[in-house]
Amino acid sequence: MCGRYAASRGPEDLAGVFEIEKWEPEEVLAPDYNVAPTKEVYAVLDRPLKDADSPKPVRQLRKLKWGLVPSWSKTPEGAARMINARAETVHEKPSYRRAFAARRCIVPADGYYEWVTAKDERELEVEGKKKRQRKQPYFVLPADGSVFAMAGLYEFWRDRTLPDDHPLAWWVTCSVITTEAETTPLAVAPADGPHALADIHPRMPLMLTPDRWDAWLDPSRTDPDDLRELLAPPPAGLMRAYPVSTAVSNVRNNGPELLKELEGPEEGTLF
Repeated sequence: MCGRYAASRGPEDLAGVFEIEKWEPEEVLAPDYNVAPTKEVYAVLDRPLKDADSPKPVRQLRKLKWGLVPSWSKTPEGAARMINARAETVHEKPSYRRAFAARRCIVPADGYYEWVTAKDERELEVEGKKKRQRKQPYFVLPADGSVFAMAGLYEFWRDRTLPDDHPLAWWVTCSVITTEAETTPLAVAPADGPHALADIHPRMPLMLTPDRWDAWLDPSRTDPDDLRELLAPPPAGLMRAYPVSTAVSNVRNNGPELLKELEGPEEGTLF
């Protein structure tokens, strides 16, 4: 899954990477090293500009809320539960299928955090036979230091309790698509710890390599079967992972120190 990530790059950096044509200065976000559900995040999308004469899509960097609210939802209360959409079923789930066909985006990140969950520990917790232990967080990122481009969806939701001219009348929300975690060896693995992403968690955000960006963002591509081909996992061996402080487990902590690589798991944590 993807429940927390880091995003420190600003609009200028992202504009160069994704060939952004339009972004609003008032939508600039501060670097965030502990992005949590329901926070405002950057998303890259191709969409015609509002009130523009041309219907041609323009590549934009937009500020969205993480946690998708379907357009037909009566309230936004379920947004925090809809931060992830599974690649295997995104084309058929009522909450995601319309966005999958027409409103796809890229959620840029430095990398994501995941807490190691060993199989035996998970089974004992589910059975209620073992107290939940403190788990070691890992930071997962591209081994070459490039932007982690997570496949995403976005949606518009109208708050009918507010007048049309109210600034909060429209919500624009997003979700990150996840896939099965890689079982192949990491490009760079901790000496004392997991050697594949699947050793950390069974799911991972779907990373889009640059050769898929244009096709994924193209709103004219609407055929589900065609789009599902873009959901194939990236080539193996592109990622690295390393242990970080358990301070990241508290969403109130936020700073570049959260990305500091530890020599090994903290004492008292799993793995």
